[in-house]
Amino acid sequence: MRLVQIRIADNQREAVESTLQDREGSYALFAERSESEDATVLSIPLETDEVETFLDGLREVGVDYEGYAVVSDLETVLSTDYEATAPGDTEATDETPGGVWARGRISREELQSDAQEMAAITPKYVFFTVVSAVVAGAGLLTNSGAVIVGSMVIAPLLGPAVGASVGSIVNDDNLFRTSVLAQVLGVVLAIASAGIFAFATKLTIMPSVNLVAIDEIASRINPGALSLVIALGSGAAGAFSISAGASAPLVGVMIAAALIPPAAAVGLSLAYWNEIVFFSVSVLLVVNVLSINIASLGVLWIRGYRPTHWYDQRIAKRATVQRFGTLFLVLLVVSGFLVSTSLNIRENTQFESSVDSVLTDSDVTVISKNVRHETVLFGRDPVSVTVYVASATDGFANQLQQRIKRRTDTHVSVTVINESADTATKIRSPK
Repeated sequence: MRLVQIRIADNQREAVESTLQDREGSYALFAERSESEDATVLSIPLETDEVETFLDGLREVGVDYEGYAVVSDLETVLSTDYEATAPGDTEATDETPGGVWARGRISREELQSDAQEMAAITPKYVFFTVVSAVVAGAGLLTNSGAVIVGSMVIAPLLGPAVGASVGSIVNDDNLFRTSVLAQVLGVVLAIASAGIFAFATKLTIMPSVNLVAIDEIASRINPGALSLVIALGSGAAGAFSISAGASAPLVGVMIAAALIPPAAAVGLSLAYWNEIVFFSVSVLLVVNVLSINIASLGVLWIRGYRPTHWYDQRIAKRATVQRFGTLFLVLLVVSGFLVSTSLNIRENTQFESSVDSVLTDSDVTVISKNVRHETVLFGRDPVSVTVYVASATDGFANQLQQRIKRRTDTHVSVTVINESADTATKIRSPK
């Protein structure tokens, strides 16, 4: 629930009382005395998703806020006038923007205020972005998933990601511009911070590192189409949660998970210059940024957020549609790289299946096999097959290589290892 306190002029008290007389529940109207002028303060507890409708109702009868309007969180209300209800239990009518999707959401005013606070470019924002990127860079170099998760917790990237969408929907150009600038600054800071840290590490304790061989980095190289789903889910969950009044640090982990590790990986690739990591992870980072903005914009619109005045609604709708369309078109183009990678993953799966089929058709007892791939830009190419067998002739490796070539039209080196209880013999095919 929320406690709404509004300072109104004394001559508007009658209009407020007429608005409140049909409502169930308690409220208080009391006089406020000050040196400049006297006024009346309305204090009323409301369900979270009733606040916006209530404030709009006051505006419709001409009640303006004299000085301030405060909306604060309430843990509970001890009154016989209010029954305990779960968040979102209030009815949403067809006339309510968002319909049932508007249930349990905080008011437009609260969302806008929260977004302005979280999207502000402050020393705290810069500090935590730099620290989170450095910690993520250290986690990537040490291949520590726990450290990388820790870097996500302190990353302050939720506000700018959601703030741009809020600015578009409520027609707040200042909030939109600030949020976009904060997003760009955050990504650049994260890349630069991780890059400087990695360069210092390169000059001191780790002069050479094979980034592709590190699992936490390799998992972010050449992302497939499923990465798009993950990023869209992060943006949608973040926007929905913040519009429901959830804890910002907890929700921010969803957004940071899609931004901080890839940004740190790009920084590492610059320090240790690896073009494969740089280009492929940069694509992942761009896709994640676009997806988060698209998803948050869509969720907030579906949740029914609109500007206060009707003439602002047309402007906001046009701006929202244009920005959503632009983001979608750019995402569609960039996602072509993800599709290419997904097709490559499918081809590799088919290759391994074909190798299994060739081994099944052979007259040897196969214990296991291993296919080694070489990472290239936007894909992985099979380069060698190692087969462990119970016994095989000296020419089996060459025969197997030719069979794989005929079946898959791919030339790979083949190594056959004879294993027995006493000895192990290695047989290689010609390269």
